[in-house]
Amino acid sequence: MKHFLFILLFLLPCCVWAQQDKQTPQDKPTKVYSFSIEENIAPPATKRVELAMAEAKESKADLVVVKINTFGGTLDDADKIRTAFLQSEIPVYAFIDNNAASAGALICIACDSIYMHSGSSIGSATVVDQSGNVQPDKYQSYMRSLMRSTAESRGRRPDIAEAMVDPDIHVAGISDSGKVLAFTTQEAIANGYCEAECENIREVLKHAGVKEYTIQEQRYTFIQKVIGFLINPIVSGLLIMLIIGGIYFELHSPGIGFPLVMAILGALLYFAPLYLEGLAANWEILLFIVGVGLIVLELFAFPGFGVAGVSGIICVVVGLAFSMVGNIGFDFSFVPSNTMAESFLVVVLALLVALPLSMYLAKRLFESHLFGGLALNEVQDANEGYTIAEQTSQQLVGAEGEATTILRPAGKVTIDGKTYDAVSELSFIDKGTRVKVIRYENNTLHVVKQK
Repeated sequence: MKHFLFILLFLLPCCVWAQQDKQTPQDKPTKVYSFSIEENIAPPATKRVELAMAEAKESKADLVVVKINTFGGTLDDADKIRTAFLQSEIPVYAFIDNNAASAGALICIACDSIYMHSGSSIGSATVVDQSGNVQPDKYQSYMRSLMRSTAESRGRRPDIAEAMVDPDIHVAGISDSGKVLAFTTQEAIANGYCEAECENIREVLKHAGVKEYTIQEQRYTFIQKVIGFLINPIVSGLLIMLIIGGIYFELHSPGIGFPLVMAILGALLYFAPLYLEGLAANWEILLFIVGVGLIVLELFAFPGFGVAGVSGIICVVVGLAFSMVGNIGFDFSFVPSNTMAESFLVVVLALLVALPLSMYLAKRLFESHLFGGLALNEVQDANEGYTIAEQTSQQLVGAEGEATTILRPAGKVTIDGKTYDAVSELSFIDKGTRVKVIRYENNTLHVVKQK
């Protein structure tokens, strides 16, 4: 009996402690990680999703809620995002805030749960090109298989997912109009493609049964903020102006100097962020470099301005413009036409502003009080023994001679058996061409072709 009482007294506290632990668990608030996809599905969006999912995992989030509002984008990037959601160890909820069309529909179907704002839609996933033309059946077949397999993996009706791609797929009572399927919020709820209608993320969590929670939104590092600033079209335009201006000034003063350094810096600031965001490809950067090389070759190796120069300008413009859009290699099928037009507009406007501005600054910069100290202003008085040939050279205005070297625009000319430094006033002049002096300025003869 004594042994029994001893055992009872020993076990009683343990039982009480176990019962208390069972009745009062230390419940922690659900950690929710939230981010948005509110642009075209392209490499930058893929990069943002990869960073977000990595950060959610690192912060040990219990749930990921992604706010989606997109008209679609590239199939390749949509598949990457779809795969990231399907393979996520953390549940992913989609909150459609207005549109989840095309590639956006595929991404949403890959999520564990879908919630929609009132007035939103999901579907219309037919593969089209940048002009809105339907792509060949091989593209549609691949998209159908992605939609079907994704829907099956999440327990949703695969025939409905396929009908969002192919208008020939009829789903009795749902899709029998011969058009690709798209659901409103209430239609999506009725057919198992949406859990509930919500107005914001907090309502999403309420409908999901999450009572106690903390929300962590996607954080941007300083580097990511800088990249976001630099890829802004306005900033990109200013950087293009810096590149063109630097090259222009450097061509007028050959050698590695300040203008060349500024041009290289501008190119790095322009291409590096776009490359890191997955927009600028290696071949687009190489195309720009080749373009600059062709322009330099035209200026210093060939007289006039012909095929090499024109080709160089085209390569520079195309390289700069293509680097701003989310193409896949040489495939621009999924790049929206307005995005392509915007990139070319930014480049062309920057060029049209940079060239005249560079010409003006080249003439006025060293005449200003601000930069006057960069030029030699000392006076060498003849009374102190200095002599100049200005008077003789002034008398050469109107004289005729011959180009001793190619003038592009600087070179040498021979007049009456003497050689002088000269600058072509209007165009490049070949060696041996007859020239005429029209004026004398800054110890240099300015000449034109003799008619």
